[in-house]
Amino acid sequence: MYDASLWQPSADISILQKRAQLLKAIRSFFDVQNVMEVDTQCLSLGSITDPHIEVLASKTRSQGQDITYYLQTSPEYAMKRLLCAGSGSIYQLGKVFRAEEIGRRHSIEFTMLEWYRVGFDHWQLMDDIQSLLGVLLDDDTLTCERLSYQVVFLRHTGLDPFSATLLSLQECAHEHTEYGLQEEDRDTLLELVFSSVIEPAIGVNSPCFVHSYPASQAALAKIHLDEQGFQVAARFELYWQGMELANGYHELTDAKEQTQRFEQDKLTRADLGLADRRFDERLISALEHGLPECAGVALGVDRLLMLMCHKAHITEVLPFAHTRA
Repeated sequence: MYDASLWQPSADISILQKRAQLLKAIRSFFDVQNVMEVDTQCLSLGSITDPHIEVLASKTRSQGQDITYYLQTSPEYAMKRLLCAGSGSIYQLGKVFRAEEIGRRHSIEFTMLEWYRVGFDHWQLMDDIQSLLGVLLDDDTLTCERLSYQVVFLRHTGLDPFSATLLSLQECAHEHTEYGLQEEDRDTLLELVFSSVIEPAIGVNSPCFVHSYPASQAALAKIHLDEQGFQVAARFELYWQGMELANGYHELTDAKEQTQRFEQDKLTRADLGLADRRFDERLISALEHGLPECAGVALGVDRLLMLMCHKAHITEVLPFAHTRA
């Protein structure tokens, strides 16, 4: 039976007022620093190849042919094309889409803040994020902790993610989840352990950057050797009160290496029985033209507002949840 009350917003008007203030404060932060706001397309012929993220597709017809467009999971590729065209440092504040399980922290449509600083590395970008959070939280004393991926793994599991045996990771994953014993992909096991054991325990009292992920989890980040000689990704994730807020990279600029990573993603998708996905050839062409040295990050605005307003469910900070859309 139709519920006539579903016309009402999911969030209280007072929360929506705070949401408006947050969006205004974000824009003010970048405007003061002369960082240009951009507004790229939501639909694209290409999409991400990441086997852990599913996309929403939309079909249309043009000149008698069926064409599939993908709703973007991030404005990253389009923004990098602008960077290659000489835009300079840029930011975008808008909607993105992911075909993922809907839950307390997840919605198929959500608001993302993404920005790129030309000439920055990922360490400088962490400083930038800390400054932004200080402004948004009205706390000029805010300090974010910084811990390596290896340190948090050792601290919370006793396992070294770079040298632990596959069996020890399987046993640890199985101990804390219903999965693990049959899983043979090392990165999948690391992610299971991280999300179930480590993530809830970090950034409890103040925001925490986790950096220097294994090179196998580099995605679109550069790779370098750490002080112990391990290959690590020049990337980080930001956690606060056990919730992931942001994911940032010292961006990979090598078109050939990026193509190889996309092709490896496609092989992984095939091994997992997932549908093949066309990668964004226009991004590769842009990288061949030349991406300036830069660092970029994506931050979940809805999640940040949840924490600022002490809300437990993402629907409590959205004008209309998916059930009321």
